[in-house]
Amino acid sequence: MSFDFDLFVIGGGSGGVRAARIAAGQHGAKVGLAEESRMGGTCVIRGCVPKKLMIFASEAAQKAAEMQGYGWQGADCGRFDWQVFRGKLDAELDRLESAYTSGQVKAGVELFHQRAKLVDHHIVELADGSRKTAKHILIATGGRPVRPDIPGAELGLISDDLFLLDELPGRALLIGGGFIACEFATILNGLGVDTVLAYRGDAVLRGFDREARDMASAQLRDIGIDLRLGLSPAGLEKNGNRVTARFDDGSRDEFDAVFFATGRAPYTWNLGLENTGVRLKKNGAIQVDEWSQTSVPSIFAVGDVTDRVNLTPVAIREGHSFVDTVFGDNPRRVNHDLVASAVYLRPHELGTIGLTEEQAAERGPVDVYAAVFRPMRSMFAGSDARMMMKLLVDPVSDKVLGCHIFGPDAGEMIQLAAIPVTMGATKADFDAAMAVHPTAAEELVTMRSVTRRHPAE
Repeated sequence: MSFDFDLFVIGGGSGGVRAARIAAGQHGAKVGLAEESRMGGTCVIRGCVPKKLMIFASEAAQKAAEMQGYGWQGADCGRFDWQVFRGKLDAELDRLESAYTSGQVKAGVELFHQRAKLVDHHIVELADGSRKTAKHILIATGGRPVRPDIPGAELGLISDDLFLLDELPGRALLIGGGFIACEFATILNGLGVDTVLAYRGDAVLRGFDREARDMASAQLRDIGIDLRLGLSPAGLEKNGNRVTARFDDGSRDEFDAVFFATGRAPYTWNLGLENTGVRLKKNGAIQVDEWSQTSVPSIFAVGDVTDRVNLTPVAIREGHSFVDTVFGDNPRRVNHDLVASAVYLRPHELGTIGLTEEQAAERGPVDVYAAVFRPMRSMFAGSDARMMMKLLVDPVSDKVLGCHIFGPDAGEMIQLAAIPVTMGATKADFDAAMAVHPTAAEELVTMRSVTRRHPAE
């Protein structure tokens, strides 16, 4: 049978736009794409990009204070103007959205700025009621923030709302302990907001290396965030222009704004999946195989909607690999086992790839090479802030199983460290690299003695 499109993509985020652009522009496929909101998706419009710009803005006061330790008398970053920043941020996001849109148009993709849902294995229906047929359908709808099931949850804001505030709150509560909660708490604190972060666990950033988690938790407190561990919200109540939060220990507190950063859910509701037989996981994510193919041969899915590794570069790689496989006669699968990531805290970031120390110890014997020290820059300024470099090494093969960095510019460093780790480098390979001095990163190639072994000798 003939189809309107070779490929129809539902979702204009990172994975969807990459797949559409490569399919149309490089492989000559006829492609349609539907996006109900803004082109660019979560990362560009309401995630990674605006968040990183806000991180940059939040660093000013800390850097000004550090410069006083270098002799700059009266160093002061001045007063932060949220309205000025919001104006520039909105303009930058408009520019990026325009770039994403023009990239699709230049590649030959036909865009539909409206919601789309599945009618069957080869038909999608747009919000205006029109229907399009496609030989292949790609679902790239991403995820959406969720609110906890507590009384008054509607009074809380979600992560998307931070970028749309008319003004900054005087006092704010962040609920959650993942990277979104920690980064947003860091941002608000740096912009002068009295910030409280409540998390039910005993350390933030569950799933990361425990030593790094403890250092991140300590740093949040050191920069002035009121970190309350072992605490969960029991309900929210309206109190004039403010919100009163009740916690599970019986305590109460009042805030100008409450933000939920308690997780994201795959955006699969109202997509018409019940019309297709596409199988879902228990959490609502679309179940796919190693080729990103669903239980229906003509329907594929990439990105956060599949809940594999929920990071923008992963969605992009999945989308590109899918297109090369289906339209480019170049079968490619994505390795989800080694994915570098970073948490943009202040002043020290967390960068990581591979196994955590706890995971490596559970798997078998592992040698831990770790250095915890005060970096030269902050030490000279009088700061007690400490950074960490850690390599986890298989004592039999000498292969580096994981790398964890907590320190300034850790995100930049882990990207470079990810290259040898992904290539299967050994500790001897790291040792053979000449150190660049003086740098903090030279610790990665100068650690010669095992700090500890698992199991302990």
